[in-house]
Amino acid sequence: MKIGDTVPNFTLKDQNREEFELYDIKDKMVLLSFHPLAWTGVCAKQMQSLENAKSEFDELDVIAVGVSVDSDPTKKAWAEELGIKETQLLADFWPHGELSSTLGVFQDDKGVSKRANILVGKNKEIVFMKVYEMSTVPNLDEITDFIRKERKKRREL
Repeated sequence: MKIGDTVPNFTLKDQNREEFELYDIKDKMVLLSFHPLAWTGVCAKQMQSLENAKSEFDELDVIAVGVSVDSDPTKKAWAEELGIKETQLLADFWPHGELSSTLGVFQDDKGVSKRANILVGKNKEIVFMKVYEMSTVPNLDEITDFIRKERKKRREL
């Protein structure tokens, strides 16, 4: 998928076995922060950065979630280990990698998603999408700066 494409509705369970359904979210953007696997160093830093930026995302009307092919029990143990309490970590477990495949960030040869941030607008269209090197923790300032610039453009119109 690419910027401007509509993300189809999906439902995934988070680390607390609660369902997260994209189309249930109204009047907020959703940041889908894909990471390859739980229990890895770069992925841990990526998910902790989401947790640390929660108040800023709240101010910008963004719900940020982590997504990987791990199961929800794995996500729960990992969230507890990392001290993640506010950020939902979604399990794209079964069918294996279905969401990441739909969005074009699944790596068939590795069985995991790429490291990527996909920002879904309030209208459920992709407004920002970036794939990162596997060894790189995504810089969330890219997302927050993008949102602020877009808002400023709209005010100027």
